[in-house]
Amino acid sequence: MIGRVLGRGSNPAGLLYYLFGKGKDCQHVSPHLVAGWRHPAWLEPPARPGGGRDFRYLTALLTQPLALLGDRAPDKPVWHCAVRAAPGDPDLGDGAWMAIAEEIMDRTGLSRRGEEGQGVRWVAVHHGSNHIHIVAVLARQDGRRAALHNDYYRIGEALRAMEAEYGLVAVARSDRTAARRPGRAETEKAGRHQRAEAPRVTLQRHAAAAAAAASSEAEFFGLLERAGLRVRLRRSSRDPGQVTGYAIALDDKNPDGEPVWYGGGKLAADLSLPKLRARWARPGPGPARGPARAARTGPGTTRRPPQPPPPPAASWIPGSPARTPATSRGPRPTCCGPPRPCSAARPCGWPRTPTTGPPAPPGAACRRRPRPGASSGPPPGW
Repeated sequence: MIGRVLGRGSNPAGLLYYLFGKGKDCQHVSPHLVAGWRHPAWLEPPARPGGGRDFRYLTALLTQPLALLGDRAPDKPVWHCAVRAAPGDPDLGDGAWMAIAEEIMDRTGLSRRGEEGQGVRWVAVHHGSNHIHIVAVLARQDGRRAALHNDYYRIGEALRAMEAEYGLVAVARSDRTAARRPGRAETEKAGRHQRAEAPRVTLQRHAAAAAAAASSEAEFFGLLERAGLRVRLRRSSRDPGQVTGYAIALDDKNPDGEPVWYGGGKLAADLSLPKLRARWARPGPGPARGPARAARTGPGTTRRPPQPPPPPAASWIPGSPARTPATSRGPRPTCCGPPRPCSAARPCGWPRTPTTGPPAPPGAACRRRPRPGASSGPPPGW
């Protein structure tokens, strides 16, 4: 499932007329509303006697919040987003498209759940081909301008959640974690200076290697300097002793003759100083990494030898072998039943009942003997 924000517009009536029409190649089939800031049954444009639709009432409702903004209203207030399912996905019904549209509007912050009377006014149109169009007017009903911040990424987060919920085909989308590629100007400059690659690529490779080999911040910066890179630390304006970031550079110069610095976060998202500190602070066993860790685990260091596992618990009878696990035991013998087989704790010929003296009461032979040193009566003060 993919979502694409199309160009802004200023005429919601014209956009609705196109979405409810036949389309450029007559590909629009049964256009109707599936979602909106109100229930779509209340917002569906009525049919004209000639077969068309009357959009005057819906357009008036969508543009009412613009009057509250006055001069603060944007020049192009119509926000248009198209959402399409993957070719291998099943044909989604109106209920699924309603949930998808509401999730997108909630993630982007245009109309959050539970605040439909304060956010922007919007509708979602479905006209076949397993896709919808979301039309919104960027004017909130509470008199504020609608704020759009990274709506492209927020739409991707919403679609990723919907793919997992409905079991749809997962589409790879941008999450701003990949390393940045060199631009055209950087590539052409590297060619003029007869470099095999752009400085950004070289610095990224050295920083990634140093981060993998280092186990501390000081070791990381030391490895960068030993690789021949220039290192510049960024310190806090409030606390000059606190390092908040870093930048590295080669011998590349700008037109003013100064080095071209690249911050760690600009090279790759996982090379920023906060991400590296979180990596180094994460505990966990693993192979030795880097010279410092190799020195701590090299020859001459002593480690505690591995301890053998504790012996199994012995039976309560002195001198008896270890107890057998319960899963390997046979059926438990009944009291005063047939004689049990011979063992080290119960040699052959051990009588079940006394052979001399008065006859024992029934069941006395099956009673467990007290442990040595254990008292047979109640404890003192009982």
